[in-house]
Amino acid sequence: MNDPKVGTPATGLSYRDAGVDIDAGDALIDRIKPFAKKTLRDGVLGGIGGFGALFEVPKRYREPVLVSGTDGVGTKLKLAFQLDKHDTVGQDLVAMSVNDILVQGAEPLFFLDYFACGKLDVDTAARVIKGIAEGCELSGCALIGGETAEMPGMYPDGEYDLAGFAVGAVEKSEIIDGKSIEPGDVVLGLASSGIHSNGFSLVRKIIERAKPDLDADFDGRSLTDALMAPTRIYVKPVLALMKQIKVKGLAHITGGGLVENVPRILQAGLTAELDHRAWPLPPLFSWLQKHGGVADAEMHRVFNCGIGMVLVVSAADAAAAQDLLAGAGETVWQIGTIRRGAEGEAQTVVI
Repeated sequence: MNDPKVGTPATGLSYRDAGVDIDAGDALIDRIKPFAKKTLRDGVLGGIGGFGALFEVPKRYREPVLVSGTDGVGTKLKLAFQLDKHDTVGQDLVAMSVNDILVQGAEPLFFLDYFACGKLDVDTAARVIKGIAEGCELSGCALIGGETAEMPGMYPDGEYDLAGFAVGAVEKSEIIDGKSIEPGDVVLGLASSGIHSNGFSLVRKIIERAKPDLDADFDGRSLTDALMAPTRIYVKPVLALMKQIKVKGLAHITGGGLVENVPRILQAGLTAELDHRAWPLPPLFSWLQKHGGVADAEMHRVFNCGIGMVLVVSAADAAAAQDLLAGAGETVWQIGTIRRGAEGEAQTVVI
C-alpha cells in the first residue's frame, strides 16, 4: 500500500529543501545592481536583469572587428577560500580576459561573469562581484550580465568557481598581429602587480612547505595581501599609447611566463632576446623561489617574474613610448630586443 504521507501537501518539497535559495539569488541581484550601474558606458542598451544583455557597437567604428576572450582565476581561488579574502579575485577575473583582448588592439566593450557555488552566500558573492565591477571600471567596459548558479552538491561548503567573458572591438585596419615586428625592434615590459592569476598550484605547494605567517609584514604589507594582490589591468594606458605610437606587438604574460607568451606574437625566424638584469625581480618572486627551491628556468616558465605585459615598438619610438606609459602611471623597462633567430633556437631567450 502506498504511504499516504509521500507527496502530500504537508510533506511537499520546495527548491529550498533541495538546497537552492531563490530569495538569496534575488537578494544578490539587488546588491550588485549598483555596482553594475557604475560601469555603464556608451553602447549599453540593456543590462542586469534581462534574459540577454544588449550592446550596440559605438558608431565611431568604421569597420569594427569583435574580439572576445574568456578565462577564470584558477587555483588562486583556493587561497581566497583559505584566507577568506574575496575582494580581489573579481578584478583578477576581469583582468585575465580584458588584457587578453587588448593585445590584439581591442577596446573592451562589455563583460559577463559566471559565479557558481554549492550554497549561495550573498555577502561573499557580493564582495566578489563588486571586485568584478571595479575591474570593469578600470578597463572601461560595462558589466552588463552574467549568471549566478547555486548547485547543491557540486562544490564544497564555502567554495565557488568563477568564469568571465569579455568582448571588445578594434578597427579592422588597426588589428595588432605582430606581423610588422622586425629585427632591431625594442621589447618593453610593464610591471606586474604581483603573481597575477597564474602559477598558484605551485604557490600553494610552496606555502604548504614553508608554513609562513601569512599575517606577518612583507615588504610593507601582509604576505596575504602580497599573494592576493589583484592582476593589473593595462587597458587604458596601452589604448592611449596606441593613439600616439605604433605598437607592433603585445603579449599578456600569463601561464607560460615570458618564455612562452612572447613567441605567440613573433613570426618564424625571429627571437626576442631578453636581459633579466633589465628589471628587478620583485621580493615576492624571490621569496617563492627561495622557499620552493625553484630553478630560474622554471620561474620564467611559470610566473610573470615582475613583467605583466610586453610591448614591441620600433627603436625610434621606444623612448617616447616609455615616457607616455610612465606618465600614465605604469612602471616600464626596456627589457630586450628583437633579432634574427638561429636555426632551432627558442623564440624567447632570457640572458
